[in-house]
Amino acid sequence: MWTSAWLSGAAAPDDVLDALLAWGEAHEVVAGDAEAAVGLDLPLAGDFPATPVQLLAALRARGAAETRLVLPVPGDVRGLGGGGSFTDAALRAGEAMLLPALRFGLVPQTIAEGLVRWSAYKVDTSVTPEYVGLAEAEHGLTDTIRDSAGALQALDVAKDRPGVRAELSAWLRARPRPDWPAGTPGRALRVLQRAEEVGAILAVAEIDEPGGALSASAAVLRADALRPLGNAVRMARYAAVNEAVRQFSEQADNIQ
Repeated sequence: MWTSAWLSGAAAPDDVLDALLAWGEAHEVVAGDAEAAVGLDLPLAGDFPATPVQLLAALRARGAAETRLVLPVPGDVRGLGGGGSFTDAALRAGEAMLLPALRFGLVPQTIAEGLVRWSAYKVDTSVTPEYVGLAEAEHGLTDTIRDSAGALQALDVAKDRPGVRAELSAWLRARPRPDWPAGTPGRALRVLQRAEEVGAILAVAEIDEPGGALSASAAVLRADALRPLGNAVRMARYAAVNEAVRQFSEQADNIQ
């Protein structure tokens, strides 16, 4: 979101760099393949890494217009293109930033406490990430919360345990708390916050496995009931970020 805001003229480069601190005190950039090394003028992995400043300069010099978030999981690799190193790295990380016009992608990885490495890859094919409407994603999250709660109640495994509220609060406090660019759509921020809260519930539920299930089959059914909720959270984040990116891009087009 911050890179797109900067590319559209709604944020300064220092704003992007400051925003990165929510995820790590230090960030480095390398090329994951030879095409990215040449195309973005980046060192290959194993060489002395570049900085985010150098990456932003490369994006500006090559006329990058916007970015897109992708959140792939096995069985859902929308937006990744035709496979290859980028797809493999994005699947391992569960997230990536796509530069559709340049046909490059960036994958973040925490490699040490406070240190995030961004690896750039050439995307094999020209991709147009699937559009998921914000309203659709928000309604889907609400409906899935209701359906999952009903399924868990029917299984009689949706039981509270002491201290769960404190665990939820602790999980949320431990998550990155980024600022968002001025002009980020309010509805996108609301959906992101809702997804974060539901994500906390899912994280605590995974810690609590099997969560009241008294048999192996009940534990499987519990996991099946929670899985759609995880997908709905992922789609809500995907839609919220990419809707904000789309609006920043439109603002830039209007200015031009």
